[in-house]
Amino acid sequence: MAESAKWYVAHTYSGYENAVKTAIEKFVANRHLEDKIFDIQIPMENVTEVTEEGKTKEVERKVFPGYVLVKMIMTDDTWHLIRNIRGVTGFVGSANNPIPLTEEEVQALGMEKHEIVVLYNVGDQVKITDGPLATFIGTVDEIDAEKNKVCVVVSMFGRETPVELELDQVEVVDK
Repeated sequence: MAESAKWYVAHTYSGYENAVKTAIEKFVANRHLEDKIFDIQIPMENVTEVTEEGKTKEVERKVFPGYVLVKMIMTDDTWHLIRNIRGVTGFVGSANNPIPLTEEEVQALGMEKHEIVVLYNVGDQVKITDGPLATFIGTVDEIDAEKNKVCVVVSMFGRETPVELELDQVEVVDK
């Protein structure tokens, strides 16, 4: 069932995001809809603001004011539940047809982390499996798991060339 759950964007009155999130959570708990509505998020970011006195302070700010993201299985019941919560004006999409976020949009927002298990280390021989340099063999120079990047040094035209790839674009060469 969870496979058909997608992220939808509910539009709210500005400033009502937290109240809407709390109301959805209460409805889910009271009506035992944990198998239909899985997660409610208000994307936030940390911003450094400079005050009039010239001091800096860290402030948490909404990335999309007026929007709440809901991971759920869209049914008539869940649509009506979210749509009728005080402060919600509707879903992003056409009037009766909410459009879910694509996988790329969800990843770009950082709503879901897809963990990639890295089976290689710095200094290992790896084969590039994807992109214009597919089938090239190189040596891992640097791994940045936070940014999902790996730097591989490959030999092209007799020169050692560093290439930045995503972690899942390389695999260990069998020795």
